[in-house]
Amino acid sequence: MQLKKAQFTLIGAGPGDPDLITVKGAKALATADVVLYDALANDQLLAYAPNAKKIFVGKRKGYRRYSQKRINELIVENAFNYGHVVRLKGGDPFVFGRGSEEIDYADNFGIPIEIISGISSSVAVPAKLGIAVTQRNIARSFWVLTGTDSYGKLAKDIRLATQSSATIIILMGMSKLPEIVQLFQQENKGEQAIAIIQNGTLATEKIGVGTIDTIQEQVVQKKLSSPAVIVIGEVVKQSHKLKSFYEEFVLTETSNLE
Repeated sequence: MQLKKAQFTLIGAGPGDPDLITVKGAKALATADVVLYDALANDQLLAYAPNAKKIFVGKRKGYRRYSQKRINELIVENAFNYGHVVRLKGGDPFVFGRGSEEIDYADNFGIPIEIISGISSSVAVPAKLGIAVTQRNIARSFWVLTGTDSYGKLAKDIRLATQSSATIIILMGMSKLPEIVQLFQQENKGEQAIAIIQNGTLATEKIGVGTIDTIQEQVVQKKLSSPAVIVIGEVVKQSHKLKSFYEEFVLTETSNLE
Protein backbone atom coordinates (compact mmCIF):
# COMPACT_ATOMS: atom_id res chain seq x y z
CA MET A 1 0.00 0.00 0.00
CA GLN A 2 1.44 3.37 -1.03
CA LEU A 3 1.76 5.70 1.95
CA LYS A 4 2.84 8.82 0.07
CA LYS A 5 1.27 10.42 -2.96
CA ALA A 6 3.42 10.53 -6.08
CA GLN A 7 4.73 14.02 -6.82
CA PHE A 8 7.41 15.42 -9.13
CA THR A 9 9.23 18.75 -8.75
CA LEU A 10 11.70 20.01 -11.33
CA ILE A 11 14.17 22.48 -9.78
CA GLY A 12 16.82 24.67 -11.34
CA ALA A 13 19.91 24.56 -9.11
CA GLY A 14 21.43 27.77 -10.45
CA PRO A 15 24.84 28.40 -12.03
CA GLY A 16 27.03 26.67 -9.44
CA ASP A 17 27.29 28.76 -6.28
CA PRO A 18 24.98 26.92 -3.82
CA ASP A 19 23.73 30.26 -2.47
CA LEU A 20 22.21 31.04 -5.86
CA ILE A 21 19.44 28.45 -5.65
CA THR A 22 16.03 30.07 -5.13
CA VAL A 23 14.39 30.03 -1.71
CA LYS A 24 11.48 28.14 -3.22
CA GLY A 25 13.85 25.53 -4.62
CA ALA A 26 15.52 25.03 -1.24
CA LYS A 27 12.11 24.63 0.45
CA ALA A 28 11.02 22.03 -2.10
CA LEU A 29 14.22 20.04 -1.58
CA ALA A 30 13.45 19.87 2.14
CA THR A 31 10.26 17.91 1.38
CA ALA A 32 11.86 15.48 -1.09
CA ASP A 33 11.79 11.72 -0.62
CA VAL A 34 14.12 11.17 -3.59
CA VAL A 35 16.52 13.58 -5.32
CA LEU A 36 17.83 12.86 -8.81
CA TYR A 37 20.69 15.30 -9.33
CA ASP A 38 22.96 16.33 -12.20
CA ALA A 39 26.72 16.81 -12.49
CA LEU A 40 26.25 20.59 -12.71
CA ALA A 41 24.10 20.79 -9.58
CA ASN A 42 26.29 21.65 -6.59
CA ASP A 43 26.52 18.71 -4.18
CA GLN A 44 26.16 21.10 -1.24
CA LEU A 45 22.51 21.58 -2.18
CA LEU A 46 21.79 17.99 -1.16
CA ALA A 47 22.06 19.13 2.46
CA TYR A 48 18.64 20.75 1.99
CA ALA A 49 17.22 17.22 1.64
CA PRO A 50 18.77 15.35 4.59
CA ASN A 51 16.24 12.52 4.67
CA ALA A 52 15.93 11.94 0.93
CA LYS A 53 17.37 9.14 -1.14
CA LYS A 54 19.98 10.67 -3.48
CA ILE A 55 20.63 9.32 -6.98
CA PHE A 56 23.34 10.81 -9.20
CA VAL A 57 22.22 10.85 -12.82
CA GLY A 58 24.74 13.33 -14.18
CA LYS A 59 26.04 13.50 -17.71
CA ARG A 60 29.38 14.87 -18.83
CA LYS A 61 31.05 14.99 -22.23
CA GLY A 62 32.14 11.43 -23.01
CA TYR A 63 30.38 9.99 -19.95
CA ARG A 64 26.82 9.42 -18.92
CA ARG A 65 25.64 7.33 -16.00
CA TYR A 66 22.08 7.03 -17.29
CA SER A 67 20.45 7.71 -20.65
CA GLN A 68 17.74 10.37 -20.77
CA LYS A 69 15.17 7.61 -21.28
CA ARG A 70 16.32 5.88 -18.10
CA ILE A 71 16.26 9.15 -16.13
CA ASN A 72 12.65 9.67 -17.21
CA GLU A 73 11.81 6.17 -16.00
CA LEU A 74 13.57 6.71 -12.68
CA ILE A 75 11.47 9.81 -12.04
CA VAL A 76 8.24 7.88 -12.45
CA GLU A 77 9.39 4.71 -10.66
CA ASN A 78 10.60 6.61 -7.62
CA ALA A 79 7.52 8.83 -7.50
CA PHE A 80 5.23 5.81 -7.30
CA ASN A 81 7.51 3.91 -4.91
CA TYR A 82 8.55 6.69 -2.54
CA GLY A 83 6.43 9.82 -3.07
CA HIS A 84 7.99 13.21 -3.77
CA VAL A 85 10.74 13.11 -6.39
CA VAL A 86 12.89 16.18 -6.97
CA ARG A 87 14.89 16.51 -10.15
CA LEU A 88 17.76 18.91 -9.48
CA LYS A 89 19.31 20.31 -12.64
CA GLY A 90 22.09 22.88 -13.05
CA GLY A 91 21.16 26.40 -14.15
CA ASP A 92 17.58 26.59 -15.34
CA PRO A 93 16.05 23.25 -16.39
CA PHE A 94 14.42 24.76 -19.48
CA VAL A 95 17.63 26.25 -20.90
CA PHE A 96 19.26 23.31 -22.71
CA GLY A 97 18.36 21.15 -19.71
CA ARG A 98 15.86 18.77 -21.36
CA GLY A 99 13.46 19.57 -18.55
CA SER A 100 10.47 19.57 -20.88
CA GLU A 101 11.13 15.93 -21.81
CA GLU A 102 11.05 14.87 -18.17
CA ILE A 103 7.91 16.89 -17.50
CA ASP A 104 6.12 15.36 -20.49
CA TYR A 105 7.06 11.82 -19.46
CA ALA A 106 5.87 12.24 -15.85
CA ASP A 107 2.67 13.92 -17.05
CA ASN A 108 1.81 10.81 -19.08
CA PHE A 109 1.45 8.93 -15.78
CA GLY A 110 -0.77 11.54 -14.17
CA ILE A 111 1.85 12.59 -11.61
CA PRO A 112 1.34 16.09 -10.15
CA ILE A 113 4.15 18.36 -11.34
CA GLU A 114 5.71 21.58 -10.09
CA ILE A 115 8.40 23.56 -11.93
CA ILE A 116 10.76 25.85 -10.01
CA SER A 117 12.94 27.93 -12.29
CA GLY A 118 16.64 28.40 -11.64
CA ILE A 119 19.10 31.19 -12.35
CA SER A 120 20.60 30.42 -15.76
CA SER A 121 24.37 30.34 -16.10
CA SER A 122 23.92 32.10 -19.45
CA VAL A 123 23.35 35.43 -17.68
CA ALA A 124 24.56 34.81 -14.11
CA VAL A 125 28.09 33.71 -15.02
CA PRO A 126 28.83 36.77 -17.21
CA ALA A 127 27.25 38.99 -14.53
CA LYS A 128 29.67 37.64 -11.91
CA LEU A 129 32.47 38.94 -14.15
CA GLY A 130 30.77 42.32 -14.54
CA ILE A 131 29.52 41.59 -18.07
CA ALA A 132 26.02 42.90 -18.77
CA VAL A 133 24.62 40.83 -21.64
CA THR A 134 22.62 43.85 -22.79
CA GLN A 135 23.75 47.46 -22.58
CA ARG A 136 22.14 50.57 -24.02
CA ASN A 137 23.72 51.76 -27.30
CA ILE A 138 26.03 48.72 -27.35
CA ALA A 139 23.95 45.53 -27.33
CA ARG A 140 20.17 45.64 -27.42
CA SER A 141 19.71 41.87 -27.41
CA PHE A 142 21.51 38.64 -26.69
CA TRP A 143 21.55 35.14 -28.14
CA VAL A 144 21.91 32.04 -25.98
CA LEU A 145 23.03 29.05 -28.04
CA THR A 146 24.26 25.55 -27.49
CA GLY A 147 27.61 24.78 -29.10
CA THR A 148 26.55 21.38 -30.38
CA ASP A 149 23.40 19.88 -31.85
CA SER A 150 21.89 16.52 -30.88
CA TYR A 151 24.29 14.78 -33.29
CA GLY A 152 27.40 16.30 -31.72
CA LYS A 153 28.00 18.71 -34.60
CA LEU A 154 28.40 22.48 -34.44
CA ALA A 155 24.97 24.08 -33.98
CA LYS A 156 23.85 25.75 -37.22
CA ASP A 157 22.49 28.84 -35.45
CA ILE A 158 26.02 29.91 -34.54
CA ARG A 159 26.68 30.85 -38.16
CA LEU A 160 23.61 33.10 -38.06
CA ALA A 161 24.74 34.58 -34.74
CA THR A 162 28.07 35.68 -36.20
CA GLN A 163 26.15 38.12 -38.43
CA SER A 164 24.38 39.75 -35.49
CA SER A 165 25.36 42.76 -33.37
CA ALA A 166 23.85 41.05 -30.33
CA THR A 167 25.84 39.59 -27.46
CA ILE A 168 26.47 35.91 -28.18
CA ILE A 169 26.44 33.44 -25.28
CA ILE A 170 27.39 29.86 -26.06
CA LEU A 171 26.91 26.99 -23.62
CA MET A 172 28.51 23.58 -24.11
CA GLY A 173 30.74 24.98 -26.83
CA MET A 174 34.33 24.37 -25.72
CA SER A 175 34.81 21.31 -27.92
CA LYS A 176 33.71 23.40 -30.93
CA LEU A 177 35.78 26.50 -30.12
CA PRO A 178 38.09 26.24 -33.18
CA GLU A 179 35.04 26.04 -35.46
CA ILE A 180 33.34 28.92 -33.66
CA VAL A 181 36.46 31.07 -34.01
CA GLN A 182 36.69 30.26 -37.71
CA LEU A 183 33.07 31.31 -38.33
CA PHE A 184 33.59 34.68 -36.66
CA GLN A 185 36.83 35.23 -38.56
CA GLN A 186 34.98 34.56 -41.81
CA GLU A 187 32.72 37.49 -40.89
CA ASN A 188 35.82 39.69 -40.32
CA LYS A 189 35.23 39.71 -36.57
CA GLY A 190 38.68 38.56 -35.48
CA GLU A 191 39.00 41.62 -33.19
CA GLN A 192 35.67 40.97 -31.48
CA ALA A 193 36.00 40.70 -27.67
CA ILE A 194 35.41 37.31 -26.09
CA ALA A 195 35.48 35.86 -22.59
CA ILE A 196 35.46 32.22 -21.54
CA ILE A 197 34.46 31.49 -17.96
CA GLN A 198 34.99 27.99 -16.59
CA ASN A 199 33.20 26.90 -13.39
CA GLY A 200 31.50 30.27 -13.19
CA THR A 201 30.41 31.53 -9.72
CA LEU A 202 32.47 28.83 -7.97
CA ALA A 203 35.72 29.14 -6.04
CA THR A 204 37.36 27.14 -8.86
CA GLU A 205 36.34 29.73 -11.49
CA LYS A 206 38.89 30.29 -14.28
CA ILE A 207 38.75 33.05 -16.88
CA GLY A 208 40.24 33.62 -20.30
CA VAL A 209 39.68 36.91 -22.15
CA GLY A 210 40.89 38.29 -25.43
CA THR A 211 39.67 38.54 -29.00
CA ILE A 212 38.40 35.96 -31.43
CA ASP A 213 41.90 35.86 -32.97
CA THR A 214 43.69 35.33 -29.63
CA ILE A 215 41.29 33.36 -27.44
CA GLN A 216 42.57 29.90 -28.36
CA GLU A 217 46.00 30.87 -27.04
CA GLN A 218 44.34 31.92 -23.80
CA VAL A 219 42.55 28.58 -23.54
CA VAL A 220 45.89 26.76 -23.77
CA GLN A 221 47.68 29.11 -21.37
CA LYS A 222 44.91 29.08 -18.75
CA LYS A 223 44.13 25.38 -19.32
CA LEU A 224 40.44 26.12 -19.78
CA SER A 225 37.94 23.35 -20.37
CA SER A 226 34.29 22.45 -19.81
CA PRO A 227 31.99 23.38 -18.20
CA ALA A 228 32.39 26.91 -19.45
CA VAL A 229 30.33 29.82 -20.73
CA ILE A 230 31.54 31.60 -23.86
CA VAL A 231 30.58 35.28 -24.17
CA ILE A 232 31.24 37.19 -27.40
CA GLY A 233 30.52 40.87 -28.01
CA GLU A 234 31.35 44.48 -27.29
CA VAL A 235 29.84 44.22 -23.80
CA VAL A 236 32.79 42.08 -22.71
CA LYS A 237 35.04 45.15 -23.05
CA GLN A 238 32.64 47.22 -20.96
CA SER A 239 32.97 45.07 -17.86
CA HIS A 240 34.48 47.08 -15.01
CA LYS A 241 36.59 44.01 -14.22
CA LEU A 242 37.94 43.63 -17.76
CA LYS A 243 38.33 47.21 -18.99
CA SER A 244 41.95 47.44 -17.89
CA PHE A 245 42.82 44.27 -19.79
CA TYR A 246 41.34 45.53 -23.05
CA GLU A 247 42.88 48.99 -22.66
CA GLU A 248 46.29 47.32 -22.24
CA PHE A 249 45.53 44.97 -25.14
CA VAL A 250 44.79 47.90 -27.49
CA LEU A 251 48.00 49.67 -26.45
CA THR A 252 50.03 46.50 -27.08
CA GLU A 253 48.48 46.00 -30.50
CA THR A 254 49.13 49.63 -31.43
CA SER A 255 52.79 49.46 -30.38
CA ASN A 256 53.24 46.28 -32.40
CA LEU A 257 52.06 48.08 -35.52
CA GLU A 258 54.52 50.95 -35.08
